[in-house]
Amino acid sequence: MKSDVIGKSLTPLPAFLLALLLVVASVMSPPANADDGYDLWLRYQPLAADARDQYRPQLRQLIIPGSERSPTLQAIEREMVDGVRGLLAQVPVVDDRIQGDGFVLVVTSQTAQAVRGAGLSARDLNDLGGEGYLIRAITLRGQKGTVIAANNEQGLLYGSFHLLRLLQTGTKLANVDISSRPRIGLRLLNHWDNLDRSVERGYAGQSIWDWWNLPDVLDPRYIDYARANAALGINGTVLNNVNASADSLTGRYLAKAAALADVFRPYGIRVYLSARFSAPVEIGGLDTADPKDPAVQRWWNDKADEIYRRIPDFGGFLVKANSEGQPGPHDYGRSHAEGANLLARALKPHGGVVMWRAFVYQQDNPEDRAKQAYSDFVPLDGQFDDNVIVQVKNGPIDFQPREPFHPMFGAMPKTPLMMEFQVTKEYLGFASHLAYLGPMYEEVLEADTHAAGPGSTVAKVVDGSLHNHKLTGIAGVANIGSARDWTGSIFNQANWYVFGRMAWNPDLEAEAIAREWLKVTFGQDPQVLDTGLDMMMASRQAVVDYMTPLGLAHLMATGHHYGPGPWVSDLARPEWNPVYYHRADHNGIGFDRTSEGSDAVSQYAPAIAKQFASRSAVGDDLLLWFHHLPWDYPMSSGRDLWEELVHRYDRGVAAVGKMRAQWQTLEPLIDAERFDKTARLLQVQEREAQWWRDASIAYFQSVSGRQLPKGVAPPARSLEYYKAVDYPWAPGH
Repeated sequence: MKSDVIGKSLTPLPAFLLALLLVVASVMSPPANADDGYDLWLRYQPLAADARDQYRPQLRQLIIPGSERSPTLQAIEREMVDGVRGLLAQVPVVDDRIQGDGFVLVVTSQTAQAVRGAGLSARDLNDLGGEGYLIRAITLRGQKGTVIAANNEQGLLYGSFHLLRLLQTGTKLANVDISSRPRIGLRLLNHWDNLDRSVERGYAGQSIWDWWNLPDVLDPRYIDYARANAALGINGTVLNNVNASADSLTGRYLAKAAALADVFRPYGIRVYLSARFSAPVEIGGLDTADPKDPAVQRWWNDKADEIYRRIPDFGGFLVKANSEGQPGPHDYGRSHAEGANLLARALKPHGGVVMWRAFVYQQDNPEDRAKQAYSDFVPLDGQFDDNVIVQVKNGPIDFQPREPFHPMFGAMPKTPLMMEFQVTKEYLGFASHLAYLGPMYEEVLEADTHAAGPGSTVAKVVDGSLHNHKLTGIAGVANIGSARDWTGSIFNQANWYVFGRMAWNPDLEAEAIAREWLKVTFGQDPQVLDTGLDMMMASRQAVVDYMTPLGLAHLMATGHHYGPGPWVSDLARPEWNPVYYHRADHNGIGFDRTSEGSDAVSQYAPAIAKQFASRSAVGDDLLLWFHHLPWDYPMSSGRDLWEELVHRYDRGVAAVGKMRAQWQTLEPLIDAERFDKTARLLQVQEREAQWWRDASIAYFQSVSGRQLPKGVAPPARSLEYYKAVDYPWAPGH
């Protein structure tokens, strides 16, 4: 990413020396289109000549009224100048006065004279809210140009990035008229990063936060991280793991968090911290963390005061409590609401929020793990303070390749619920498999909860419109690390991108965002766009097919979740074992969640419960999630269940083979570094898809006693071989 200093005067080189340097550069420099992926969607590579000619007359001048530049306005100026210079090979004049056609006027409602002059009404700006913006073609005093207008500088920042995206995607500016505001208030990345720079479920290197050298050393990547997020409208970051260390709240580490907050502030990004519930005991010297204890309440009040002295715009706390061994209010006989409200009341005077996670995977053995969060939280509806938002995973288990939407969505009308998606691919092939998650996000957000009748989508729960909540949020567990390309592969960047775009507007379509990402990442070649789009849109279903077809779930190997392990049955707790989820035996397979089984369907609204409880209505993709069926159960395809299961595994492997072949056709059109790495990762994916297919079929064949369908290739090795495969040092564990 570019970091050029604007306005520095340089002494011209002698003509002969300049010519010599150009010759040397032409010999020694890599090709102009060489790319290691670092620049993400802010590449600003030169557009085609006809596009440059189209845009240059429209971007001659950048007008930012006012004599002083705030840090955010300085960031806007740098970004616009760098972007236009890179895309158009033209440096716009930066001024506070219009000098002719081709200006871009960047103006807030506070710049009253400029707003009136641009023909903007109060209503135009009022409708934008606090973070929205408009981009409009205007004529001002006889001069033609474009205005970016907002109610504050953060809106201007988002609008400026949008204008640059219009250039990158080839959108005409002549009659542009765009008005955009975020549908969701809190749009956050959750970093599961630890203080030793390890990353839980991280597959792209170490944490980008260099805790040891902070606050003294500020890596330039921090600015580029902020730029990349601001370009998507992401406005917050949780710096540390939900499995938090109490040390994160000590003065030493608060100083480090404050240094990051200072870097992020001009880009509209607030810092949040995961808080360990037992911190008053571990770092506060108390003998209890009971929410009802006055000393505990004072400790959290004092800690909040300390944090806000260091970070005045601190966003608040994310909390994982009474889940997977983490401490929480249940340790003292208190409810999740009482625990959340303890922290919320400490933050309330400062404007902070508490994001209390509903992932309550506890020490006891529930009747059905999928029911636990609903059972724990729904009875507490209406008991949370107004600055608490409950953060709910997209599905009722744990970020599986496919799950039904979480039954809590729509079931707590008095409590704001925040979506939690996983951007890092813990169960979808880590960083090595191509799995575009946009269709998964879209599938969940479009799901109809029927909470208030038809059309009560999950998106309407999350954006607050269904139950009239003002506090709204969406979080993505980040896939970012110290890898040069940030995410471990180029196509993993698309998952960060689509999360940010859907966080801004959950009604955006995954396919349209994929095409947009391809344009800003690879350019506008039609073959690249069409082929890349086909690969991306097929990829998630391919992963589902070769890992967890027909509604199966949690078949991954123990701990690291790398590779197949459907045979695992010897772990201490039933719900740690894959056999708990598929329940395969000689007679059939699947988890009965109807009224004849765990009755998890009853946690959904009646219309949805009826659909999921029906073998014919639930659909093939979730069939075995809700039903235990005999191996010869007739499927809609005309095959029986066993034959369909094998077919899905084969279909998944074939889909990856097709993606590999498609990518090879793009070799002349993609720079060598990104092409080669992607080609090698697709080779890994095809090999591992075959492993998943062979190991899974070998196991389920041994359990069912069924013969392979005619013409189907047998697994390459024995079941004993696959059971013996071990990867104790897999990443992210």
